[in-house]
Amino acid sequence: MASKLSLPLLRSFVRPSLRQTATMRITRTMYSTDAPPPPLLSKLKDDLKTAMRAKDANRLAVLRSVLAAALNASKTDKPIRTDAQLVSLLQKSALKSQEAAAEARQAGREDLAEKEEAQQRILEEYAAGSGVREVGEAELRQLVESTKANLLAEGTQEKALSGQIIKKLFTVGGPLDGAVVEKKEVVRLVMESCQAK
Repeated sequence: MASKLSLPLLRSFVRPSLRQTATMRITRTMYSTDAPPPPLLSKLKDDLKTAMRAKDANRLAVLRSVLAAALNASKTDKPIRTDAQLVSLLQKSALKSQEAAAEARQAGREDLAEKEEAQQRILEEYAAGSGVREVGEAELRQLVESTKANLLAEGTQEKALSGQIIKKLFTVGGPLDGAVVEKKEVVRLVMESCQAK
């Protein structure tokens, strides 16, 4: 059977033509949906290289773990796309290091406690130097109350008020856009505000 097929026909099955590969390449680049990485993520990658050259073991371990967590998050339904999300990840990692240091102290392992505290300081240094705005509870309460007053003035129904407040706070260009806040905390404050009337 193979002997009856012509040689050019056999080659077309094995290798796509130049025209096809060029078209596929152009199509792939034109319709790419990948957004550029957050600036803080790029800084972490650059600092990883610097830490490797300087042989800074603590910083290297911290940066590797943060980059691994960011990579793992990119494979889920909520990838890290902004600096605010990355700062949230840094803060969670710092909290884990703090808890690990406390557990190491309870177990009498001062060496491990000091190592975890050093890693916590590095994580907090990156979170503080990110330039991402952090919102405290007092400011958050004020934002919730002012948004509630604006929505009531616009005539929003009381049943839909809590959902509308949350939606207005987190919209693009809204008061909490790009800020580091715990959504659970915002929801709790909104519910308190709506129940207090």
